[in-house]
Amino acid sequence: MVSCITDCIEKPIRLCFESVGKFVGLHPWWFVTLPLALSAGLGGGFYFLNDLKSNDIVEQFTPKNGRAKVERRFFQETFPQIDSQFSIIRLNTDGVFASLIFTCQTNILSVAALEEIIRIDGEVRRITAVRDARQFVFSDICASLNGRCNSNVMLDVLDYNASNIDIGNITYPEYCPSKFNCIHLGNIISEVEVDHNGVVRSAKAMKLIYYLQESNNTLEDAWLQGFVALLSNVTTSKTEVSYFTSISRQQEFEKSTQSVTELFAIAYFLAISFSIISCLRFDNVRNKAWVASLGVFSTAQAVLSGFGLLLLIKVPFVITVASSPFLILGIGIDDMFIMISSWQRTNIQDTVPKRMADTYREAAVSITITTLTDVLAFYLSYGNPFGSVQSFCLYAGTAVLFCYFYNITFFGACLALNGRREGANRHWLTCMKVPEEVPPGRSKVYTLCCVGGSYDRNTGTEEEHPMTLFFRKYYGPFLTTVWSQALVILIYLTYIAVSVYGCLQLKQGIDLRNLALDKSYIIQYYEAEKTYFDYYGPNVMLAINGTFPYWEESKRHQLESCFEQFQELDFVKNLSTSWLHSFEKYAEEHSINISSEGQFKIHLYEFLDRQPMLKQDVNITNNDIAASRLFLQTVVQNSNEKSILNSLRRTAESCPCPLLVYHPAFIYHDQYTVIGHVTLQTISVATLVMLLISLVLIPNPLCALWVAFAIASVILGVTGFMALLDVSLDSISMINLVISIGFSVDFSAHISYTFVSSTKPDVNERVVEAMTHLGYPILQGALSTIVGVVVLSASSSYIFRTFFTIVFLVITFGLLHGIAFIPVFLTFFGFCHK
Repeated sequence: MVSCITDCIEKPIRLCFESVGKFVGLHPWWFVTLPLALSAGLGGGFYFLNDLKSNDIVEQFTPKNGRAKVERRFFQETFPQIDSQFSIIRLNTDGVFASLIFTCQTNILSVAALEEIIRIDGEVRRITAVRDARQFVFSDICASLNGRCNSNVMLDVLDYNASNIDIGNITYPEYCPSKFNCIHLGNIISEVEVDHNGVVRSAKAMKLIYYLQESNNTLEDAWLQGFVALLSNVTTSKTEVSYFTSISRQQEFEKSTQSVTELFAIAYFLAISFSIISCLRFDNVRNKAWVASLGVFSTAQAVLSGFGLLLLIKVPFVITVASSPFLILGIGIDDMFIMISSWQRTNIQDTVPKRMADTYREAAVSITITTLTDVLAFYLSYGNPFGSVQSFCLYAGTAVLFCYFYNITFFGACLALNGRREGANRHWLTCMKVPEEVPPGRSKVYTLCCVGGSYDRNTGTEEEHPMTLFFRKYYGPFLTTVWSQALVILIYLTYIAVSVYGCLQLKQGIDLRNLALDKSYIIQYYEAEKTYFDYYGPNVMLAINGTFPYWEESKRHQLESCFEQFQELDFVKNLSTSWLHSFEKYAEEHSINISSEGQFKIHLYEFLDRQPMLKQDVNITNNDIAASRLFLQTVVQNSNEKSILNSLRRTAESCPCPLLVYHPAFIYHDQYTVIGHVTLQTISVATLVMLLISLVLIPNPLCALWVAFAIASVILGVTGFMALLDVSLDSISMINLVISIGFSVDFSAHISYTFVSSTKPDVNERVVEAMTHLGYPILQGALSTIVGVVVLSASSSYIFRTFFTIVFLVITFGLLHGIAFIPVFLTFFGFCHK
């Protein structure tokens, strides 16, 4: 049968590496000292690490040029906040604040519970912040309205006297102490019980918020730190209190890096131990313990050099990068095992340069394919709109490149020096010459510790490793039987079915609580907020962008029909605040004609002078209404963030009037609108590039297609099982899906390349040969990667635990494809050979 051969690139690469291997074998000390000097020099970049840490949540975990960020800029420029007229719903940002949620299983509005709340409120107001030897309390730095601190409505209603709860008739969800002053209580008290008149009888939770001025960050941060310190030590008997500040999320997020730092040493200790054990031989000459240790050291050098280089050129360092050294550890060790395996198949009697040339020729294409695919998978993902993904991919890709470079140079040189020791039949530990055969009269102990250097006299290579023997004699033949192939196909179909089901359950977007450590105080606050205050959503700003003839009744009707479209949405409760409706009511009550432009503007300006709060909602430039805004009260209990945001934007775009919707939370919600198609786009492009690389380097196009198949199959499995393990698709898990591309190529490329390179005539024999040569190295590589990241499973940070979970899935499924699915599928295509 005619075979399609594409070795025009593969062959020169092998020849080139053969020359490199020979040169390294001749001059090993050059390739030990130069990489050490290079890594030491580049490692100086870590001096700038603290300056280049960039962990701003908005900047790194939301789309860089997200639509909401553009809309925020418009609202900030068009409707600037007025310090003396503070309004929560008019904030263009999250604001500077501290928040408390009090909960009670019986009744938070009981006198005893209210007295406790009022006591803690008093303690909060007495918190002091110091600047220039002056002490400031809350009233000095609070956000103010008409010269008074923006207060907590419920306590104002009670006049800070718990006993007044029995004499006040507080209605819910709106309480109107006067005709023109109605207060929405939906986000202040929760799980409310009312009587037939709508008067509140009990509630389970109450929220208090303390807003500060946004004028002096140092002073405000000091007060907020004092708030956290106070609440962390507060004692309550009638209520449970959870607390949060506007800087809490960022501060708690930054603690995640510190939580994982101590795990680095454990990870490298485990990796070295695993590498030594898996390379351990009872032969005192052929033992590769030192080589394995130096292979792990080579990987550490790659991290030092790659990170150091990027830090020297001022590339921001995001927290997600902290997980990549664990990954690089696995990748580097994987290539190390491939090289050791190739070395062991060389002839013992040859010179070290010749053995090195044979090793490099054999391992060259395998490690080049894996490196190219990993690096390109990372670099191609740099176009991602999430800063956290960009930073991770740049640092990881660069470190993988250095890993490849040091494997060829530093580790190759160590392998050559070890080869010289073996050639002289010296002991692996003492470097003293030892006899190859047991001298007469010596004990078994002497045999175990002082004899070595045996090899296979028939082949001239090192004696077969027990695991290699297992793959050659047992596993390989087992995999070629009809029944085992049928079983593998059944397992694969089950795997696909479960994966597809999981993909249908996949959730999108990052839960902000997951950015904090498990024991963080803000977790309790998030839980309380979700439990008690998840019904009423934000007051969304609705802006009429540009000049509009408000005085024309037909145009106002047109605008009103747009408002009605918004109110017809399931999650929109009502127009909570509207300067236009208030002005129309004012004109009607005063019998004012507003049907002409002149009259409309004259009376509007008079009206706004009497209503300074509403005046903030109308932008008047050169006597024209340049823009105005209204507010929509949303209800989010039965809707998710993505559907709310998309529905609001679609409704705004469908109106003939130029409308914009915005709320500070949309900055975070923007991720839901892009995460799906960005992930799909990234994976598609990367898979296409991986296919092209495989077509170029694997000397058979059809078998290269199996590599592309493996990528798609592994990503499908990882995505599906990820969803079943309750991991959402977000910027953190997206990083891991990018990793899936590289690893799925790694395992399948090794096997596919060895299969098509085999000279055996029978497909089953080629599978057995591929399993013999690469079954154990692939298993070693998979286990070493898991060993490298397993410590992350003990992390108290969701970010790092998720990293472990998905890498574990990637490696497990990649391994299954490498040593089970792909070999079986290759037997169905007997024409796949070189």
